[in-house]
Amino acid sequence: MVRAEPPAVASVRIPNFWNPRARGERVEAPQTGRAVRFLTDDEFPPLHFAGPDGNPTGFSVELARAVCERLAIACTVQARRFDTLLDALAQQQGDVVAAAIPLTPALRQKFLATRPYFRWPARFAARSDRGLPEPSVAALAGKTVGVVAGSAHAAYLKAVFPKAVAKEFTDVAAAEGALKRGETDYLFADGLNLALWVGGAESGQCCAMTGGDYLENRYFGEGIGFVTRPEDAALSRALDDALQRVWDDGKYAELYLRFFPVSPF
Repeated sequence: MVRAEPPAVASVRIPNFWNPRARGERVEAPQTGRAVRFLTDDEFPPLHFAGPDGNPTGFSVELARAVCERLAIACTVQARRFDTLLDALAQQQGDVVAAAIPLTPALRQKFLATRPYFRWPARFAARSDRGLPEPSVAALAGKTVGVVAGSAHAAYLKAVFPKAVAKEFTDVAAAEGALKRGETDYLFADGLNLALWVGGAESGQCCAMTGGDYLENRYFGEGIGFVTRPEDAALSRALDDALQRVWDDGKYAELYLRFFPVSPF
């Protein structure tokens, strides 16, 4: 379960994926005599993208660097095409994947992964000038809600808010445009995409997130973590422990606020 901490900035909620009762002895990284090689992609902001100097950056990348600092180990970060990352890891061309690859049972059959450090919340957005109530089963009855056809969000809306009137679109950009024009009352979609749109120029400041986040694994997945090879279990445990410490000392919150000025949560 995600617990939202009191925000460091009033409008930004910072998620907490760690159980304070699960803390144990500090886990040291295995000493291999060489740098740990992180693999990422550079075309998926704000999680991983090419910075102004051409080097990889983004929330996942800078979190990886913070973890390496806590473990006192040397690390490198190399960008590759997204669809080649797991193959490159399996072929020992890197040691850890730090990218937005969903944690699934199929992935866990071939690789190890840390606990999630980021998840994909579903969120509602609404026009700011209509005074619409926060979403609930009663509040959405008879209201028009934009969703992407065939998406997990469309299925969840039908199951949990059966009296809402779903209006389906081919993609999220079309659904955002309809909300901006006032053709729908709400939009229900991926919170990361909505956060970038609401906080960006394309929305024209028309709209805002409303209500809480929805994180049911069955619909929206487990999130993302650092992925390693099965034989690198000691490294995976060390990364897990370091992620906890990065949260504890406030570095996670610092990075989150840098890359998510409008929180998906």
